Amino acid sequence: MITINFEGREKIPLWEWIYLSIKHQIENEVLVSGEKLPSKRNLASHLGVSIITVQTAYQRLIDEGWIYSIEKKGFFVTDIKNNKIISSAIKADADRITKKTSSSKTEQESKGDEKNLIDLTSNSVTEEKFPFSLWARIARKVLNGQSHTLLERTSVFGTEQLRSSLAKYLSDFRGMSVDENQIVIGAGTESLYSMLAQFLGRDKIFAVENPGYPKVKKIFELNGVKTITVQTDGNGMCVEKLLKTKADVIHISPNHHFPTGSVMGIKRRLELLDWCEKKTGRFIIEDDYDSEFRFNGKPLPPLQYSDSTGSVIYVNTFSKILSPSFRISYMVLPKKIVDGFAKKIGIYSCPVPALDQLILADFIDGGHLEKHISRMRNIYRNLRNTLIQSIEKSSLSKNAEIFEENSGLHFLLEIKTEKTKSEIRKELLERKIKIAQLDDFYLDAKNMEEKNGRTVLVVNYSALKKDEIPTLVSALEKVVEKTL
Repeated sequence: MITINFEGREKIPLWEWIYLSIKHQIENEVLVSGEKLPSKRNLASHLGVSIITVQTAYQRLIDEGWIYSIEKKGFFVTDIKNNKIISSAIKADADRITKKTSSSKTEQESKGDEKNLIDLTSNSVTEEKFPFSLWARIARKVLNGQSHTLLERTSVFGTEQLRSSLAKYLSDFRGMSVDENQIVIGAGTESLYSMLAQFLGRDKIFAVENPGYPKVKKIFELNGVKTITVQTDGNGMCVEKLLKTKADVIHISPNHHFPTGSVMGIKRRLELLDWCEKKTGRFIIEDDYDSEFRFNGKPLPPLQYSDSTGSVIYVNTFSKILSPSFRISYMVLPKKIVDGFAKKIGIYSCPVPALDQLILADFIDGGHLEKHISRMRNIYRNLRNTLIQSIEKSSLSKNAEIFEENSGLHFLLEIKTEKTKSEIRKELLERKIKIAQLDDFYLDAKNMEEKNGRTVLVVNYSALKKDEIPTLVSALEKVVEKTL
């Protein structure tokens, strides 16, 4: 039976303490590969806690890949390769216990009349989700007190105020140890990726996930970079496929892959970090897409957290938290390349207006960002639950199945159908429903996953209004009911 010492837990939630303790025992091989863990009921009884508490801890361990479950057999410890990189993760977690501590991103466009269109490919935010009055109040405050900063040229890294605010935010809420000098502010991820292509060099080969976000590949190619695709599986980019390429830089979304919604487990993360370490000049661009909107437990730790090689470039954006029209993104550079980046790319000024940066810095420092994310998470959770319940109560439930609904602002809806994908798309547009299909995001047709008699829809609900759900579900029912 697993032994857990609750001494020193203080304010850490029970489920998180159990999760951290079990993970620590796996890291230190107290629990070994393949070992069967006690059932949720038995462990709960042994520790004197509720079954829900153990269930939450186990689910987090499964999500991160430390353990796995086999139906009717139980829970088992994952086989994690022991290497130099994992020792860094072990130390980080040991320290934590000791201290007690957009849109569906689709390029597809429909033609014709879009009046009353329900767009499930949009990354937009409805009016009630943006804090207009608070934003205006902070803007007035900044204009009255920061006039000198507004008139100064801003370096390529961005204002010191926003970078300082982001460094503290990343430390408090993402567990990242970041110096403000590592942070670069950009006008959307497009500008950041363009700068990275220029800095890392056009002689490098960039690899992107397939399926994945088509825009990333296009941005790299527009910057003159040779870009290849690497197939993914249910755990992210396939290392076996990656090793067969000559890639120098890879772009991945380990915490919430788009469009499949999968989460990369710890073993795959370590394998990719190991790939990076084996050759000088290799880098991983980590897109922490949608990480704030995880509905079960806390957001998963970024890959950068476990990086001891100084090779992970962390990228995130405020387009989902605030609005896609709010063009502020940022990246965290490894310390070893900060000086080189400043020397080579420092000729540029930051493309984001100083006023917007200072308003956001005040928004973060005042604790408003944390409250806004919490509010948005509740709004989206309720919206998602209403949508899923409506689907489950409809005739769709007979011919459809929902996947990857617990994190991010989209999920997959797989429907049984004899109709072609083009017919499904056309019939939905006729009913004023615009929705992407998983096939739209395969960047290399030869690796496309063929499923006869099935179509997988990518349901992005970030711009969906609750009163639109009945219309949406009804339209889906009418298209699907004639499929078999």
